[in-house]
Amino acid sequence: MSNAAKDAASAHDAKRRFTSAYDDPGTHEEISRRSWMANATLSLSGIIGLGLVIPIVGSLLPKGGEGKGVWSPLQPSEWKELQAATDKAVKLTFTVRYKDAYLPKASMDQFVWGIKTTEERMRKARPDLFDAGKAQQVPYPVATLGFTVFSPICPHLGCRYNYDADQHKFLCPCHGSVYSFEGAHIGGPAPRGLDPLPLRERSGLAEVTWIRYDKATPDRIVVSYAM
Repeated sequence: MSNAAKDAASAHDAKRRFTSAYDDPGTHEEISRRSWMANATLSLSGIIGLGLVIPIVGSLLPKGGEGKGVWSPLQPSEWKELQAATDKAVKLTFTVRYKDAYLPKASMDQFVWGIKTTEERMRKARPDLFDAGKAQQVPYPVATLGFTVFSPICPHLGCRYNYDADQHKFLCPCHGSVYSFEGAHIGGPAPRGLDPLPLRERSGLAEVTWIRYDKATPDRIVVSYAM
């Protein structure tokens, strides 16, 4: 064997003797373990990424007064029933057409609860609605034309409450929140009283503006003017 051949053989033997761990694929168990770790790392990264995406996307959704409210006429027959009422709440239905933030134009059938009252009576029963500068205050008249209309959505978790004529109170069947005739919170887990809505009269018709407020908070934060 020539000297060149002997040198090449020696170099090859040295390379075989000093092979690093990176050159050794390892046993079947080691390969499986590395594959599992790689897959676990990818899965964990996906979960972390999803956790970041949800609040980011949520921050892009309209909230806090996006969109614009519209006036919708109440049913004349129901409005007459409320005018004739003395000490009972009356359900008032209407159809609201809206264009809310990024959503296309749409319409929905909705209702509110109306009571016959005065601003003086509401100030005594619901001082939270009149506290200037407070987050619970509403930027429109609470009592209009001698009436107040309430959103039918419970401020606790968004259920629809009912009016109990015998108890003269509003009761939520979901979690037991109770409200007085004037909508004051008097029992249950709700963080605030019922939310009044804007009311006006135009051309002989009573009109209301639908507003959806945030739930589970003592503050009145406009979420949207649609469902």
